[in-house]
Amino acid sequence: MSYSGWILLTASLVGLSCGFIGVLLILRRMAMMADAISHTVLLGIVISFLITRELSGISMLIGSIAAGLLTSVLVQWVHNRGVQQEAAIGIVFTTLFALGVVLIATKVGNAHLDVKHALMGEITFIPWETITLPVLGAIPEAVFLLSIVLLVVVVILVLFYKEWKITAFDPALAASLGIPTALLHYVFMSLVSVTTVASFDAVGAIMVVAMLITPASAAYLWTDRLSVMLLLSGAFGVLSAVLGYSVAVWLDTSISGSMAFSTGIIFGVSFLLSPKHGMIVKRVRPSMAIGKEEA
Repeated sequence: MSYSGWILLTASLVGLSCGFIGVLLILRRMAMMADAISHTVLLGIVISFLITRELSGISMLIGSIAAGLLTSVLVQWVHNRGVQQEAAIGIVFTTLFALGVVLIATKVGNAHLDVKHALMGEITFIPWETITLPVLGAIPEAVFLLSIVLLVVVVILVLFYKEWKITAFDPALAASLGIPTALLHYVFMSLVSVTTVASFDAVGAIMVVAMLITPASAAYLWTDRLSVMLLLSGAFGVLSAVLGYSVAVWLDTSISGSMAFSTGIIFGVSFLLSPKHGMIVKRVRPSMAIGKEEA
């Protein structure tokens, strides 16, 4: 595969994984948690590096999952003490992210890990960092990792589809039916953490947040069916990757930044043209109704 092909495949895998997870974040009204976890996993990555001196492998995933779960637990703990949830998220994620930044500046040294890398990623380097697999040969390590994460996300979403659907739309009903809502919540936070850290090194925190929230928000404008929403969100994530890469090549600018910007373009088009919630449709329908009445 060509250099551009690997970059597009990497970004598309990020778009699919984040798109699927993002739908549940939007339906659960937890969009800000995506922003929080995408930043606080930095602390988990830094601590894992300080312990193992490695920037890849299972230790990084474990550290990131732990940081994501810690964020979720602390947010819930602060919220239960009377602080509004949005404020609790802001307090926890800025504190943990700042701690990660301080540790990078004071403890990490010359390792390939800095704040710019954390925010924007290094997707242009992805095709050069390869691993050799049977049959497939040499492929980028990020592609392999993101493929596994996507498979895990899809399997868990399919296996517990009914439970995710009920807990997303009516948590009280889910609890009354005996569904372990607390367990599912932390499983979901683990999925968010794993998806985030798998995407973190390639595309950075900014694009992770964009891919988690914006394609799912755009899909929400087009349909009320969860299955269709999941498929649309994943498709919008892939479309954002392709469109963003084309823009980046055309303007010779940041690939991750262009892809994040493209998610906003897709949302803007959806906001205007979606059949149920689009601004144009909302204005055209009353005019058509008035025309029919006059006729």
